[in-house]
Amino acid sequence: MQRLTDMTTHFKAPLRRSRSDRVVGGVIAGLANYFGIDITLARVVYVVGSIVSAAFPGILVYLILLIVIPMED
Repeated sequence: MQRLTDMTTHFKAPLRRSRSDRVVGGVIAGLANYFGIDITLARVVYVVGSIVSAAFPGILVYLILLIVIPMED
């Protein structure tokens, strides 16, 4: 029974795109809020990762996440 209690106390809010901290679609801000990291850091890591890696199609991934992740209420 203790294990069930531990699982319910660590419940996170669902992943949502941000309305207030968005630059384009709020995807990176939503991911940063979900994982508890700084929004600016998340944006820098995403852009640098998109630029330096030919195997990481940043724009395509962003567009897919824009479609899949719902906007926050």
